[in-house]
Amino acid sequence: MDKTILDKINKFTRRKLSEDEVYVFSVILCDNDIDRDCERFSDEALEELKERFIGRTGIFDHEATTVNQNARIFDTELITDSSRSTAYGKPYRYLKAMAYMVRTDENKNLIAEIDGGIKKEVSISCAAAKRICSVCGCDKSIASCAHIKGRKYGGSLCHTILSGITDAYEWSFVAVPAQVNAGVTKKYSEDDTVKAQAVQQISEADEELRRDIRKLAYFSGGRAAADIASLSAANLDTHGLIELRKAFERQCGKGRAEVQLGVNEKEAETNDMFSMRQEG
Repeated sequence: MDKTILDKINKFTRRKLSEDEVYVFSVILCDNDIDRDCERFSDEALEELKERFIGRTGIFDHEATTVNQNARIFDTELITDSSRSTAYGKPYRYLKAMAYMVRTDENKNLIAEIDGGIKKEVSISCAAAKRICSVCGCDKSIASCAHIKGRKYGGSLCHTILSGITDAYEWSFVAVPAQVNAGVTKKYSEDDTVKAQAVQQISEADEELRRDIRKLAYFSGGRAAADIASLSAANLDTHGLIELRKAFERQCGKGRAEVQLGVNEKEAETNDMFSMRQEG
């Protein structure tokens, strides 16, 4: 398990838990599509829920008792799926959360049910200050209008847009959620760690390439050339960085392994680097 994940989990614990002590899984909490109650969250509401749901507890059937607590959210992410559209024609967005449980004898059956797809559907409990009519824009929390949820007006389904989130209470495993797509997506697996490590390794390799490019550019044209090369390399991917480094190597007439600083050159570069840090 990635150390970053454990660090996020341990922000909520009294002592640091080890990888073997926790069970981690991801869950879709809600989205911006029209649900079974003919309501939906605005994009702004999803942004607010993203922040408010960190640290919130997971229970069953919205029964808010301590013995009913089974999991806690330690991270959230708002995702846009451009391949899908909502019922009202906008890009589909959903709030994904990462939750953890402490492995115990009491919850091993629950973990098995989550892995087996039995415990899957979830529902959230929150407070919204605004309830906007999709047809006329009336805020039904302070006034009423003639439009009825579930009916079509001008070919469009009337629904209520929830916005202005004031609180997020909890999320629950339920049998039938209001939001069709809300539920456990998958268990956290070693594949996630492998992918994260691969991304980190690519990032580190790219930074090394950028350092090589700056050094080679410095040999070619001094500090000004190094500054320009750094700007050029900043947004290049790995392939682009390799090609740029090769170009500077050809310009210098040396391979990367052969590049060495002479005593005077090394002193000059060190002074330049010190000046840059002072100016920064």
